[in-house]
Amino acid sequence: MRASNVLVIEDDTLVARTIERCLRGSEYRVQVVNSGVAGLQAARRKIPDLVLLDVMMPGMDGYTVCKEMREDVLLKDVPIIFLTAKNKVEDKIVGLSVGADDYLGKPFNVDELLLRVKAILRRTRPAEQANAHEKEGATESESKKNPPVPISSDPIVRIGEYTLDTRTYMFSSPKKGKLRLTPIQYTLLYHLMTHPNKIFSPALLLDEVWDYPSDTGSADLVRVHIKNIREAIEEDPKNPVFIKTVQGYGYTIQTED
Repeated sequence: MRASNVLVIEDDTLVARTIERCLRGSEYRVQVVNSGVAGLQAARRKIPDLVLLDVMMPGMDGYTVCKEMREDVLLKDVPIIFLTAKNKVEDKIVGLSVGADDYLGKPFNVDELLLRVKAILRRTRPAEQANAHEKEGATESESKKNPPVPISSDPIVRIGEYTLDTRTYMFSSPKKGKLRLTPIQYTLLYHLMTHPNKIFSPALLLDEVWDYPSDTGSADLVRVHIKNIREAIEEDPKNPVFIKTVQGYGYTIQTED
Protein backbone atom coordinates (compact mmCIF):
# COMPACT_ATOMS: atom_id res chain seq x y z
CA MET A 1 0.00 0.00 0.00
CA ARG A 2 1.33 3.41 -0.92
CA ALA A 3 2.14 5.99 1.74
CA SER A 4 -0.66 8.44 2.53
CA ASN A 5 -0.08 12.06 1.50
CA VAL A 6 -0.86 14.39 4.39
CA LEU A 7 -0.99 18.14 3.85
CA VAL A 8 -0.42 20.23 6.98
CA ILE A 9 -1.62 23.85 6.75
CA GLU A 10 -0.27 25.53 9.88
CA ASP A 11 1.39 28.93 10.41
CA ASP A 12 2.94 28.03 13.78
CA THR A 13 6.35 26.57 12.91
CA LEU A 14 6.73 24.68 16.21
CA VAL A 15 3.32 23.02 15.88
CA ALA A 16 3.95 22.19 12.22
CA ARG A 17 7.28 20.54 13.06
CA THR A 18 5.67 18.54 15.86
CA ILE A 19 2.99 17.22 13.51
CA GLU A 20 5.59 16.46 10.85
CA ARG A 21 7.74 14.48 13.31
CA CYS A 22 4.66 12.61 14.51
CA LEU A 23 3.63 11.52 11.02
CA ARG A 24 6.86 11.33 9.07
CA GLY A 25 7.72 7.74 8.16
CA SER A 26 6.90 4.90 5.82
CA GLU A 27 3.13 5.30 6.30
CA TYR A 28 2.94 9.01 5.49
CA ARG A 29 4.36 11.62 3.16
CA VAL A 30 3.99 15.01 4.85
CA GLN A 31 3.93 18.42 3.20
CA VAL A 32 3.82 21.55 5.38
CA VAL A 33 2.69 24.99 4.24
CA ASN A 34 2.20 28.06 6.43
CA SER A 35 -0.84 29.83 4.98
CA GLY A 36 -4.33 29.13 3.72
CA VAL A 37 -3.58 30.36 0.21
CA ALA A 38 -0.45 28.20 -0.02
CA GLY A 39 -2.45 25.26 1.33
CA LEU A 40 -5.08 25.51 -1.40
CA GLN A 41 -2.40 25.83 -4.05
CA ALA A 42 -0.57 22.77 -2.71
CA ALA A 43 -3.78 20.72 -2.54
CA ARG A 44 -4.67 21.59 -6.13
CA ARG A 45 -1.18 20.71 -7.37
CA LYS A 46 -1.30 17.30 -5.69
CA ILE A 47 -4.53 16.07 -4.14
CA PRO A 48 -3.76 14.92 -0.57
CA ASP A 49 -5.26 11.95 1.22
CA LEU A 50 -5.81 14.05 4.34
CA VAL A 51 -5.51 17.71 5.37
CA LEU A 52 -4.61 18.89 8.89
CA LEU A 53 -5.78 22.48 9.01
CA ASP A 54 -5.27 25.36 11.44
CA VAL A 55 -8.11 27.90 11.81
CA MET A 56 -6.42 31.15 12.80
CA MET A 57 -4.00 32.11 10.04
CA PRO A 58 -3.20 35.47 8.45
CA GLY A 59 -4.93 36.18 5.16
CA MET A 60 -7.23 33.23 4.50
CA ASP A 61 -8.39 31.46 7.66
CA GLY A 62 -8.96 27.72 7.97
CA TYR A 63 -12.76 27.94 7.74
CA THR A 64 -12.43 29.61 4.34
CA VAL A 65 -9.88 27.04 3.17
CA CYS A 66 -12.20 24.21 4.19
CA LYS A 67 -15.18 25.80 2.44
CA GLU A 68 -13.13 26.36 -0.73
CA MET A 69 -12.05 22.72 -0.72
CA ARG A 70 -15.60 21.47 -0.32
CA GLU A 71 -16.67 23.58 -3.31
CA ASP A 72 -13.81 22.28 -5.50
CA VAL A 73 -14.83 19.20 -7.49
CA LEU A 74 -11.31 17.72 -7.16
CA LEU A 75 -10.94 18.36 -3.42
CA LYS A 76 -14.49 18.00 -2.10
CA ASP A 77 -13.96 14.46 -0.78
CA VAL A 78 -10.57 15.01 0.87
CA PRO A 79 -10.94 14.46 4.65
CA ILE A 80 -10.08 17.46 6.83
CA ILE A 81 -9.18 17.62 10.52
CA PHE A 82 -9.08 21.05 12.15
CA LEU A 83 -6.25 21.59 14.65
CA THR A 84 -6.93 24.80 16.49
CA ALA A 85 -6.90 26.70 19.77
CA LYS A 86 -10.52 27.77 19.07
CA ASN A 87 -12.13 25.13 21.27
CA LYS A 88 -15.58 26.51 22.09
CA VAL A 89 -18.62 24.52 20.99
CA GLU A 90 -19.69 27.31 18.65
CA ASP A 91 -16.26 27.15 16.98
CA LYS A 92 -16.68 23.40 16.44
CA ILE A 93 -20.14 23.98 14.97
CA VAL A 94 -18.71 26.43 12.45
CA GLY A 95 -15.78 24.17 11.57
CA LEU A 96 -17.89 21.06 11.06
CA SER A 97 -20.62 22.95 9.23
CA VAL A 98 -18.18 24.06 6.52
CA GLY A 99 -17.26 20.44 5.91
CA ALA A 100 -14.53 19.23 8.29
CA ASP A 101 -14.51 15.59 9.39
CA ASP A 102 -13.09 16.23 12.83
CA TYR A 103 -11.93 19.01 15.15
CA LEU A 104 -8.99 18.61 17.57
CA GLY A 105 -8.15 21.35 20.02
CA LYS A 106 -4.70 22.71 20.85
CA PRO A 107 -2.69 21.77 22.76
CA PHE A 108 -3.32 18.27 21.43
CA ASN A 109 -2.02 14.86 22.40
CA VAL A 110 0.23 13.47 19.66
CA ASP A 111 -0.98 9.89 20.18
CA GLU A 112 -4.60 11.06 19.95
CA LEU A 113 -3.86 12.86 16.69
CA LEU A 114 -2.16 9.79 15.24
CA LEU A 115 -5.09 7.55 16.16
CA ARG A 116 -7.56 9.91 14.49
CA VAL A 117 -5.43 10.22 11.37
CA LYS A 118 -5.16 6.45 11.04
CA ALA A 119 -8.88 5.96 11.59
CA ILE A 120 -9.91 8.55 9.01
CA LEU A 121 -7.53 7.11 6.43
CA ARG A 122 -8.89 3.60 7.09
CA ARG A 123 -12.37 4.93 6.42
CA THR A 124 -11.55 7.00 3.36
CA ARG A 125 -9.10 4.57 1.72
CA PRO A 126 -10.89 1.25 2.36
CA ALA A 127 -10.14 -0.31 -1.04
CA GLU A 128 -6.38 0.15 -0.67
CA GLN A 129 -6.54 -1.01 2.94
CA ALA A 130 -8.45 -4.14 1.89
CA ASN A 131 -5.91 -4.94 -0.81
CA ALA A 132 -3.08 -4.55 1.68
CA HIS A 133 -4.81 -6.84 4.17
CA GLU A 134 -5.32 -9.47 1.47
CA LYS A 135 -1.62 -9.38 0.63
CA GLU A 136 -0.41 -9.33 4.22
CA GLY A 137 -3.07 -11.60 5.74
CA ALA A 138 -5.54 -9.61 7.82
CA THR A 139 -6.66 -10.76 11.24
CA GLU A 140 -10.35 -11.39 11.85
CA SER A 141 -10.69 -8.15 13.83
CA GLU A 142 -9.03 -6.16 11.04
CA SER A 143 -11.22 -7.71 8.37
CA LYS A 144 -14.33 -6.54 10.18
CA LYS A 145 -13.29 -2.92 9.71
CA ASN A 146 -14.57 -1.24 6.58
CA PRO A 147 -16.86 -4.07 5.41
CA PRO A 148 -17.72 -3.77 1.71
CA VAL A 149 -20.92 -1.87 0.97
CA PRO A 150 -23.42 -4.33 -0.55
CA ILE A 151 -23.90 -3.72 -4.25
CA SER A 152 -27.55 -3.11 -5.09
CA SER A 153 -29.32 -2.50 -8.35
CA ASP A 154 -31.00 0.46 -6.66
CA PRO A 155 -28.49 3.14 -5.59
CA ILE A 156 -31.16 5.00 -3.59
CA VAL A 157 -31.60 4.36 0.13
CA ARG A 158 -35.16 5.24 1.17
CA ILE A 159 -36.80 5.88 4.51
CA GLY A 160 -40.33 7.13 3.93
CA GLU A 161 -40.10 10.31 1.86
CA TYR A 162 -36.38 10.74 2.61
CA THR A 163 -33.83 9.46 0.10
CA LEU A 164 -30.06 9.16 -0.07
CA ASP A 165 -28.35 8.71 -3.43
CA THR A 166 -25.23 6.58 -2.92
CA ARG A 167 -23.77 7.70 -6.27
CA THR A 168 -23.94 11.45 -5.81
CA TYR A 169 -24.07 12.06 -2.01
CA MET A 170 -27.38 13.84 -2.59
CA PHE A 171 -29.95 13.69 0.20
CA SER A 172 -33.57 14.65 -0.37
CA SER A 173 -36.12 15.57 2.28
CA PRO A 174 -39.82 16.37 1.70
CA LYS A 175 -39.61 19.82 3.32
CA LYS A 176 -36.10 21.08 2.47
CA GLY A 177 -35.50 19.46 -0.93
CA LYS A 178 -32.13 18.24 -2.18
CA LEU A 179 -28.83 18.72 -0.38
CA ARG A 180 -25.33 17.58 -1.33
CA LEU A 181 -23.72 16.12 1.78
CA THR A 182 -20.11 16.32 2.87
CA PRO A 183 -18.35 12.92 2.92
CA ILE A 184 -18.69 12.45 6.67
CA GLN A 185 -22.34 13.60 6.64
CA TYR A 186 -23.02 11.05 3.91
CA THR A 187 -21.29 8.26 5.84
CA LEU A 188 -23.19 9.11 9.03
CA LEU A 189 -26.59 9.32 7.33
CA TYR A 190 -25.94 6.17 5.30
CA HIS A 191 -25.13 4.26 8.49
CA LEU A 192 -28.26 5.47 10.28
CA MET A 193 -30.55 4.93 7.27
CA THR A 194 -29.30 1.39 6.61
CA HIS A 195 -29.86 0.46 10.26
CA PRO A 196 -33.39 1.83 10.81
CA ASN A 197 -34.92 1.62 14.30
CA LYS A 198 -31.55 0.90 15.90
CA ILE A 199 -30.43 3.34 18.58
CA PHE A 200 -26.81 4.47 18.30
CA SER A 201 -24.99 6.06 21.21
CA PRO A 202 -22.35 8.70 20.34
CA ALA A 203 -19.64 6.23 21.41
CA LEU A 204 -21.01 3.57 19.06
CA LEU A 205 -21.15 6.03 16.16
CA LEU A 206 -17.55 7.08 16.82
CA ASP A 207 -16.61 3.41 16.55
CA GLU A 208 -18.76 2.38 13.58
CA VAL A 209 -18.80 5.57 11.47
CA TRP A 210 -15.52 7.31 12.36
CA ASP A 211 -13.77 3.99 13.07
CA TYR A 212 -12.21 5.53 16.19
CA PRO A 213 -10.79 3.20 18.84
CA SER A 214 -12.38 3.18 22.29
CA ASP A 215 -11.78 6.41 24.25
CA THR A 216 -10.72 8.24 21.08
CA GLY A 217 -12.71 11.24 19.89
CA SER A 218 -15.42 13.18 21.63
CA ALA A 219 -19.18 12.69 21.83
CA ASP A 220 -19.38 16.39 20.96
CA LEU A 221 -18.12 15.51 17.48
CA VAL A 222 -21.19 13.33 16.89
CA ARG A 223 -23.57 15.83 18.49
CA VAL A 224 -22.34 18.71 16.35
CA HIS A 225 -22.54 16.69 13.13
CA ILE A 226 -26.09 15.59 13.99
CA LYS A 227 -26.98 19.20 14.81
CA ASN A 228 -25.60 20.44 11.48
CA ILE A 229 -27.43 17.74 9.51
CA ARG A 230 -30.67 18.60 11.29
CA GLU A 231 -30.19 22.28 10.49
CA ALA A 232 -29.89 21.34 6.81
CA ILE A 233 -32.70 18.79 6.44
CA GLU A 234 -35.30 19.42 9.15
CA GLU A 235 -38.11 21.94 8.85
CA ASP A 236 -37.80 22.55 12.59
CA PRO A 237 -34.32 21.42 13.72
CA LYS A 238 -35.25 21.82 17.40
CA ASN A 239 -38.08 19.31 16.94
CA PRO A 240 -36.59 16.81 14.49
CA VAL A 241 -38.78 14.20 12.84
CA PHE A 242 -36.14 12.27 10.87
CA ILE A 243 -33.07 11.82 13.08
CA LYS A 244 -34.58 11.43 16.53
CA THR A 245 -32.91 11.61 19.91
CA VAL A 246 -33.71 8.89 22.45
CA GLN A 247 -32.86 10.61 25.71
CA GLY A 248 -30.13 8.82 27.64
CA TYR A 249 -29.36 6.45 24.76
CA GLY A 250 -28.53 8.16 21.46
CA TYR A 251 -29.87 8.68 17.94
CA THR A 252 -32.14 6.71 15.64
CA ILE A 253 -34.01 6.89 12.35
CA GLN A 254 -37.34 5.11 12.61
CA THR A 255 -39.33 3.52 9.83
CA GLU A 256 -42.55 3.93 11.76
CA ASP A 257 -43.82 5.86 14.74
